[in-house]
Amino acid sequence: MLTTYGISHIETPIGFLEVQGNEKGIASIAFIDERPEKIETHNDLQACTDQLKEYFDGKRKRFDSLALHFGATDFQQSVWDSLMDVPFGEVVTYGELAKLAGHEGAARAVGTAMNVNPLPIIIPCHRVLPADRSSGEYAFGVDRKFWLLQHETTK
Repeated sequence: MLTTYGISHIETPIGFLEVQGNEKGIASIAFIDERPEKIETHNDLQACTDQLKEYFDGKRKRFDSLALHFGATDFQQSVWDSLMDVPFGEVVTYGELAKLAGHEGAARAVGTAMNVNPLPIIIPCHRVLPADRSSGEYAFGVDRKFWLLQHETTK
């Protein structure tokens, strides 16, 4: 059976976000580089888009009560669950996150999990840095990662 997803868009200070999901939960969030031709809203995604707007407005530090609906390996899920426990405004290295998730020594695999994170911001992969604490990479651009980190440390 084919799953049908609704789409919602929100404008943020660092570009538009496209949220996809259905009555089962949020399946993906992605920054899109151009303004969508049509700004869509979907009822099943309202709680998520409201919380994302609150985050960007500086009124929310943690996402809660959102149903999430995406595929993941057990390893990815353990890493992402551990990452969601990293407090707002704090950062960890890939190695530290591997240890937190019970996979000490798996920093590279943690990096791979960050690269395929379907829910950036909710699963805050921008809070993960290389061992040298440089900005590292970010799937949606280093400028966005820097903005998100700065946003969280000034709120």
